[in-house]
Amino acid sequence: MDLTRHIHTFGHYLKRRFGETVHKLSLAGDFTCPNRDGTLGRGGCTFCNVRSFGREAASLSIAAQIEREKAKTGRARRYLAYFQAYTSTYAEVETLRALYDEAMAAADVAGLCVGTRPDCVPDAALDLLASYQDRGAEVWLELGLQTAHDRTQALIRRGHGLADYRDAVARAHARGLKVCAHLIAGLPGESADDAHETLRTVLDIGAEGLKLHPLMIVRGSRMAAQYRCGEIAPMDLDAYADLAADLIRHTPPEVVYHRISATAQVPTLIAPDWCGPRWAALQAIGERLARNGGQGSALGREWRP
Repeated sequence: MDLTRHIHTFGHYLKRRFGETVHKLSLAGDFTCPNRDGTLGRGGCTFCNVRSFGREAASLSIAAQIEREKAKTGRARRYLAYFQAYTSTYAEVETLRALYDEAMAAADVAGLCVGTRPDCVPDAALDLLASYQDRGAEVWLELGLQTAHDRTQALIRRGHGLADYRDAVARAHARGLKVCAHLIAGLPGESADDAHETLRTVLDIGAEGLKLHPLMIVRGSRMAAQYRCGEIAPMDLDAYADLAADLIRHTPPEVVYHRISATAQVPTLIAPDWCGPRWAALQAIGERLARNGGQGSALGREWRP
């Protein structure tokens, strides 16, 4: 199924921006997180696997990681360097500059995507990112909000609240940076109405992009123990596809969806098992959008590629 018929996808955005296919390369800069190193807490958020991202990759140089990731992706002539693992602005600005510069030194790297926490984006880091954009690079600041509800943030031991996100977005937008908000559907205690409220809040604050995925129970997380005790349960595929499609229909067509689901593999993935196959959720969401209307249709201005 061609999702670009129903969703303003990141791939479509990049192809229109560059006139050709552009792939993201996931990189690790050996960052940690204030919710792990004792600044805010230890062990990370309750959904996070302490061994899930980046440690092996970070033993390689950024240049070596880029070459390795290029070999894994489909053929493309241009790439975006995606600093994905942990909190990729959580270092002194000169450390960040060295890592980002190494990535941008590759002739076929056209820009940066930097994943981080809303409470870890000092002005110096934003100024640095803006400097690449000012030189013509494609730059996205990816902020892991997950939910707009502070009660849930506390429950999952996130270590920040909506106010931190609101502040980070305002300072990023003041520098002309594009923001992609990461959201998780199905967090403990949250309903579909809560997910819609999160979406409305994020859109009201302002976001150029969204990443949406279901809650996954992964090995090594606190939630894994809660799941085994029957304290939490992830969404089934139909429930997630229904909710995701409805959220997409309530999203303005100019907002770019960088992701609408996520996958993991055994032994990392414990549940739900439908997050193992890559296409299961995408197919289910696409079918609902084809039947009921695509992105923005609930707002009366549906996406058209």
